[in-house]
Amino acid sequence: MAVIEKTRVRRARPVVSEEPAALPLDQILIGDCIAQMRKLPAKSVDMIFADPPYNLQLGGELFRPDGSHVDAVTDDWDKFDTFAAYDAFTRAWLAEANRILKDNGTIWVIGSYHNIFRVGVAVQDLGFWILNDIVWRKNNPMPNFRGTRFTNAHETLIWASKGEKAKYTFNYRSMKTLNDEIQMRSDWEFPICGGQERLKGADGHKVHPTQKPEALLYRVLLACTKPGDVVLDPFFGTGTTGAVAKRLGRHWIGIEREHVYIEAAKTRIADALPLDESALTTMQSPRQQPKVAFGVLVENAYLPAGSVVVDAKRRYRAIVRADGSLASDCGTVGSIHKLGATLQGAPACNGWSFWHYEAEGSLKPIDALRQTYLLATQV
Repeated sequence: MAVIEKTRVRRARPVVSEEPAALPLDQILIGDCIAQMRKLPAKSVDMIFADPPYNLQLGGELFRPDGSHVDAVTDDWDKFDTFAAYDAFTRAWLAEANRILKDNGTIWVIGSYHNIFRVGVAVQDLGFWILNDIVWRKNNPMPNFRGTRFTNAHETLIWASKGEKAKYTFNYRSMKTLNDEIQMRSDWEFPICGGQERLKGADGHKVHPTQKPEALLYRVLLACTKPGDVVLDPFFGTGTTGAVAKRLGRHWIGIEREHVYIEAAKTRIADALPLDESALTTMQSPRQQPKVAFGVLVENAYLPAGSVVVDAKRRYRAIVRADGSLASDCGTVGSIHKLGATLQGAPACNGWSFWHYEAEGSLKPIDALRQTYLLATQV
């Protein structure tokens, strides 16, 4: 939930096309992902984010200790007769992904232990070069109700370029700034999608069983794309990739065959508010890490990019930027700590207590938002 309220403006609904043009920017293409990718030009997209079927191989219904039913992934799109069938599907869509990805582009694939190792083999066999595997650690995972295994508390993302010597985009300094001037690690902690962000139908049930949190996509797109880049999501679902791409000033192309997901995605993306151009500018150039990095508050919209912060006496004013850096009115840029120190001519500054945001007619230190976040995400 964003602390600083913004006027919500109804935006035009995204175009949905059965027959895409040469490069259908900001559109949802209806149909099979492989068939739709074959219609796209070679080397035409900058990044691909793929959340393919997990092929969960679930055995029977799952119930909580109180007897209530667990809304798990039981849809037909996640079912494959054999591992061989799943492997053939994986190689087919990855081959098209390789064809349409620019030589300096990258691909991200997310999965669980059910499928990510099979996907990883296909990624390497098709010539991609794995740059990192990222562990998304869920701080509020679903328990293992049967008590027969460890609680499955993470998913894995594979990040790969088209080759070992590819000159891909990696916004290293933005990632470091987002993490309070400390190198971003390959283990990321986010809560699973919930609250107001979780899309639900008229019956109160989840629209999509594996909807990803926007904060996760925010970090992915900020890490390896630039404003104006084209991001493709061949398993678009309810449009998380499109909504975040729109906010960050990136173009998107989504492919989806389930009409209930398409309708939810159209509405969601239409409601997404793009950031001002000034907020999209990120760091182009250290201290002990707090329990929550300032960038986490930005990613989760507790203090969205474009928000204004000031010191307690309103002598200094700065704009929050997409990567968690601040830009002062005089043009100086830095982290919450570094900019506070620079403006005061001091050797150091605790940005958490120095910078304030306005809420309910009064100024509050941004550390209050950190405490709010900690309480909201406490397991």
